[in-house]
Amino acid sequence: MSEIQQVNTSTGSETQGNFVNSQGTEPYRITRLHDWWCLTWEEEGNRRRYKLSMDYQEAVRLAPAKFAELAQPIEKPILSVNDVFKLYMTENAEKPICVTLKYTSKALRPMFGNKLPSEITVAHCREYTADRRARDLKDGTIWTELGHLRMVLRWAEKHKYIPEAPYIEKPMKPEPKEDYLTRQQIQKLLRDCPAHLSHLRLAVLLMISTGARLSAALQLKWDRIDFDREQVDLRVAGMGRRKGRAVVPMSKTLKEALSNAFVSAKEGRTEGFVIEWGGKPIRTLKRSLNLLAETTGISFTAHMLRHSAAVWLAEDGHSMHEISQFLGHSNTIITERVYARFSPAYLRKLSSSLELTD
Repeated sequence: MSEIQQVNTSTGSETQGNFVNSQGTEPYRITRLHDWWCLTWEEEGNRRRYKLSMDYQEAVRLAPAKFAELAQPIEKPILSVNDVFKLYMTENAEKPICVTLKYTSKALRPMFGNKLPSEITVAHCREYTADRRARDLKDGTIWTELGHLRMVLRWAEKHKYIPEAPYIEKPMKPEPKEDYLTRQQIQKLLRDCPAHLSHLRLAVLLMISTGARLSAALQLKWDRIDFDREQVDLRVAGMGRRKGRAVVPMSKTLKEALSNAFVSAKEGRTEGFVIEWGGKPIRTLKRSLNLLAETTGISFTAHMLRHSAAVWLAEDGHSMHEISQFLGHSNTIITERVYARFSPAYLRKLSSSLELTD
């Protein structure tokens, strides 16, 4: 009937008495809980209690051996950076960022993988940055990679897998890119998309029409398409997200394309995803997007489609609040930082105050 109980030090009623031997006061006490005499001690700020006996003398006799058995420190495994990444991706498998971590962890592995977190220094971070730059990687990519390393190590510290997360030095975060596609370029991408890559054409149209990230487009299912209300729900039920997603209206062009794709989907065997290949969901469009860029002579990435959609909205004079809602941003701060300068009304009132006319 013996058991260990853990209680807050400020709660619980008990009769307390120190067990004293010739060596002095032991690191535990014999305390009374109802009809039981218990072994009680403090461990990591919490009180632990173990029922010994209803007889006090018997409890005193059992206490030393039982304390030695129960209070042995548990040796935690020593984790390398590789181990920490595996733990993070195992315990957070439902988070979309784990898809990206598979790639960033691979890039980080040669420099940091076999090191203990406590061994990482600023010199290692600078060496990593220099090596990646020598391989023609941009500072934005390096900033993201080292940012993921910092995030995972801080998570490990918070969950007590490691004693302390080291400082991870990153290069300065680059200014937001100015590159975006014009309407004429998007029309060319859609017009010149190879006929056998109809799924790619639909994906491009979906991303430019809704501002969706590539991951959101590839995870979109038909049950999130509301043709009656003309809405596309980019959210995924039950999944918390670091990067927000929105419910957005669909344009006439997108509605027509989705309607045609939906008819084809009903006629074949599919798994319910809007963007599929051979009736199966698609993990990435990297090769297809590269092929389209090569075919059209337009250099672009999937994220540039989302970025271009936001720029067009800003150029047409829509408010930062509306654009923020459309992109699924949690607030307008990031929207204003990146897209306000594309708005024709941006800072216009300020310039009028500097007019030199009488």
